[in-house]
Amino acid sequence: MHRVIVWGTGFVGKAVLKSLLGHSEFEVVGVVVHDPAKDGLDVGDLIGGPKTGIRATRDAASLLAGPADAVAYFGPNAMHAETNLANIEAALRAGKNVVDTSMGIFHYPPMVPAPMKARIADACAAGGTSFLSNGIDPGFGNDLFPMTLLGLCGQVESVRTTEFIDGGSYPDQASLRFMGLYSKMEETPPLDANPGMMTGIWGGPLYMIAQAIGAKVERTVENYSRWTGDRTVEFEHGRVLPGECAAHRIELQGIVAGRPRIIIDHVHRLYPGAAPDWPRPKLDEVHSNRVEIVGRPNVVQETVFSDADTGDGNGGGCLATGMRVFNAIPAVCAAKPGILSALDLPVIAGRGVMHEDGMRNAN
Repeated sequence: MHRVIVWGTGFVGKAVLKSLLGHSEFEVVGVVVHDPAKDGLDVGDLIGGPKTGIRATRDAASLLAGPADAVAYFGPNAMHAETNLANIEAALRAGKNVVDTSMGIFHYPPMVPAPMKARIADACAAGGTSFLSNGIDPGFGNDLFPMTLLGLCGQVESVRTTEFIDGGSYPDQASLRFMGLYSKMEETPPLDANPGMMTGIWGGPLYMIAQAIGAKVERTVENYSRWTGDRTVEFEHGRVLPGECAAHRIELQGIVAGRPRIIIDHVHRLYPGAAPDWPRPKLDEVHSNRVEIVGRPNVVQETVFSDADTGDGNGGGCLATGMRVFNAIPAVCAAKPGILSALDLPVIAGRGVMHEDGMRNAN
């Protein structure tokens, strides 16, 4: 059994903790929180479940000084990069292996800026520990999904991964606003104003796919599109006004042999009727991860994540994001010290996820 500290109880951290009740492979030995209102609360109260006897704490240093094999770090999004890096570095230096969902830039280590990479590598060396950052996107939706399917092909002209989400119910509204949803047409969203930003965020899986199949990416092309409605629409987490961006499309193309052949795509809508002419999922109204391969054979795979209790796609996606790295903890602990990627790990099947007495509802 692996002893794990869970750091962060936002939407991903809470979803993971609910699924760990009675897990046969992991023991949660501590939970780190940021909010003073959560300090000292029983973890069961945080997740709406039975008492656990584990008290949440803001004193990360004390937990890191105690016995644990790994830290599952579910910190804030990458807009808080320095905070995340400092926390991850502290855990690694304290001798705790770290799995992470907050720093997607580490999804493909060769693309990490040298000073940032050296900082985490030095912490791994000092603590004799390993570090993995992954999730669904960047992560499983655009690394193992497409790479596994590409292994079935004799020839490939192109591969495209697309993330479709309902932005209106997405819990991290700040990141969507940062990327450009809600923006007015006279404004220039950061993804448009900063060439290279898309490549920095989603270039990892694109170049990982290229490495896996032996293709050479000559350059990337960044395409950002907005759709603005002509009426006010109320949705779960807010309101979009006429002339504001109610949907956006983020497409990163990898140019191989002069043509776009590896594409990482995203379509985010604030409400289902937005951008009616843009691509849509086939299996769900708004949510899915799709892989499309043009080749011999042609392949289309669409995957829908949904919460087991509510059916919510964002809830299912957040849990899948967290469990992708949590289930990798045994492999990360067994690996040589250093920064890891999906290419360094064996197949992670989720050992211990089938409980003898069936599924538990934490609510």
